[in-house]
Amino acid sequence: MKIPQTIIEKTANAKHIAVLTGAGVSAESGIKTFRDPDGLWAKLNPAELASIDGFMANPKMVWEWYQHRREIIASCRPNPGHYALSELAKIVPKLTLITQNVDRLHQQAGSEGVVELHGNIIENHCFRCRAPFAEAVDLTLSEPPLCPKCGGQIRPSVVWFGENLPEGAMEAAEEAAAQCDVFFSIGTSAEVYPAANLPIFAKRSGAFVVEVNPRRTAISSYLDATVELASGEALPLLLDGVKKLKGII
Repeated sequence: MKIPQTIIEKTANAKHIAVLTGAGVSAESGIKTFRDPDGLWAKLNPAELASIDGFMANPKMVWEWYQHRREIIASCRPNPGHYALSELAKIVPKLTLITQNVDRLHQQAGSEGVVELHGNIIENHCFRCRAPFAEAVDLTLSEPPLCPKCGGQIRPSVVWFGENLPEGAMEAAEEAAAQCDVFFSIGTSAEVYPAANLPIFAKRSGAFVVEVNPRRTAISSYLDATVELASGEALPLLLDGVKKLKGII
């Protein structure tokens, strides 16, 4: 399958591109989504593992589960889709990358200024006083370390169910969606809010909106174009097409 020429031309000529990536992009690197039948969430209740109440009730269990996730992430590497977005950002006037993923594989691939809507699993902070925890965390540690400032337990800097998004993250994402010429929704089910509103908001603001996903979603029919491919296949093709139009290769 080829990338439609219209998408390539729109991308090559855009002054500002906004990109939203979801769990499907990470899944291509071996990090299963919580919707997979055999994924990380399959046998456990998310409310017990990713909520304030769950952490307060059983901090050891929650910590051990996130340590397990960190082990998985540490063994994974960015895929061609991650690298294509990093390269695309170098040849267009402006690209704002917004992600729902917490693994920081985009940053490993070289992307800068990533807007992390759901925080990240690499950093940690104090559950009690919220002070950042700068010390490296041993992946064999089975219980949360304690905050050197207040003695509270340390937790991963991911957004749990019922928590607010990181300060300024949604504002930056909405600003990019409102101002961009082209918006890509990549590897996301379009079911997790408020991120799922961004492609719709971008289209209503006048952007050309493209969905890249092997399966159609609830918003597919509303958008300007869909590419039913995995990001690791579609984005390198898009990058090559843009480079040819720009005379880079």
